[in-house]
Amino acid sequence: MQYPSLDLKATGARIRALRMQKHLRVEDISLFMGFDSPVAVYKWQRGDSLPTVDNLYALSRLLDTPIENILVPYMKEDESLPSVILGIEVTRVEIVCVLGI
Repeated sequence: MQYPSLDLKATGARIRALRMQKHLRVEDISLFMGFDSPVAVYKWQRGDSLPTVDNLYALSRLLDTPIENILVPYMKEDESLPSVILGIEVTRVEIVCVLGI
């Protein structure tokens, strides 16, 4: 088993998508976090950095989603996670295949 790591770019894209899904602006998140400027939030969205554990917890509460739904693991080209885990809308056929029902 290889050491697990996070895909910063994909995690940043996920943060952006979740923010937009909640109709929040970058400035809204920045204010909620108590930041003086939105620079940190932009860095998260670009994948330049990740939120600290405290900020990740607060972000998950603001976005009303588990932390696991924000973080995207780095996957080798031959690996993939079921779409259900990634929080992507899937069809019933895909769910049946993933869950084996």
